[in-house]
Amino acid sequence: MVTKVPYAYTWDVVGDPAAAERIASLGVDAVALAASYHTTRAATPFHPQHRMVNAAHAACYVPVRESAWTGRLTPPAPNWAPGDSFGEARKALRSAGLPVHAWTVLTHSTHLGSANPDLLVRNAFGDLYPYALCPSNEDVVEYCSTLVREVVTLGEPEGVILEACGPLGFFHGGHHEKTDGADWGKVHQQLLSLCFCSGCLARYAKADIDASQLRAVAMSTVDGQAPSTVEDALGGVAERVRDVRTGIAADLRSLLVKEIRALAPEAAISVHGNPDPWAAGPFATIAPALNEEIDTVVVSCWPGPEASIPGIEAARAIAGADRGLAAYVLTLPPRAADADTLRAEFEQYLAAGVDELHVYHAGLASPARLTAVREALSSL
Repeated sequence: MVTKVPYAYTWDVVGDPAAAERIASLGVDAVALAASYHTTRAATPFHPQHRMVNAAHAACYVPVRESAWTGRLTPPAPNWAPGDSFGEARKALRSAGLPVHAWTVLTHSTHLGSANPDLLVRNAFGDLYPYALCPSNEDVVEYCSTLVREVVTLGEPEGVILEACGPLGFFHGGHHEKTDGADWGKVHQQLLSLCFCSGCLARYAKADIDASQLRAVAMSTVDGQAPSTVEDALGGVAERVRDVRTGIAADLRSLLVKEIRALAPEAAISVHGNPDPWAAGPFATIAPALNEEIDTVVVSCWPGPEASIPGIEAARAIAGADRGLAAYVLTLPPRAADADTLRAEFEQYLAAGVDELHVYHAGLASPARLTAVREALSSL
């Protein structure tokens, strides 16, 4: 039996008395509700009071208690939503019989990054990524830990979904992105995602990696013909660099999972993950192994089945047979608002071995798209 989980923002539900029942009518099993989210401008095609929400900065959607946030980084509260919009939306969704999983974005915050540049991912050229807090720094780790603790304590969700549980990188960047014309392929982007902040430099030194040499190799390769893999680009040091990179994500993931288990032992824990050891972004690497008590690994399938199924298979090899595996599926453009097309795509992921469909997005979809999602899910 496939588990179906649509994603939603708190403002999709708060102020719309019909929202919870509308989402429940999709025939789903739970809702991934944003508890912490980055900057966005979001359409609200169903809401009775507005058609757009401008979330001007990353924000926390459970109350931001001054007593809890004693570290260097504190998330701002949103002025476009009530102070406990997560709690209000959770109550409405539960009244419709839907468990709520707190969709928690961790290291993606331009608001905090811009104010704390020393905590940002810094590439080989010295460029800062203002949206990308690097969890090689203890201040960032403390922020993520406090965020998860507050979401679980105040939000009281049935589950937690961790996104950006590791360092972000080159891809998944800024407003009005203007980088495509540089023709930087996958390997170029992975090299541009290697971080040289003070926290990462300390880790490189501990791993006996010459950071100056690593930086020089990354810079020359980005400006030259890309090799077929990062390993080819970095040569003999690649394994040690890879272990540092995967270790940053693993350390953060382990800490947060222990935090959740201590506070809410029965909560379902999902992580947005990528089996590629060089992955950086909202779907952080889960390579080479998962040693935490994670229930479900969520794999991005936005590129479509042909590109995504190899990632599903690789993630299953890491996750093992006893964990759930979810496909994070897009139902917005460029996907057609067509039930048959969506169902065919869903079925390919199920045939590849996923147990769950995480559907993006119950609030952003037009009436025609939501009807197509409802029909496609109900026919599985």
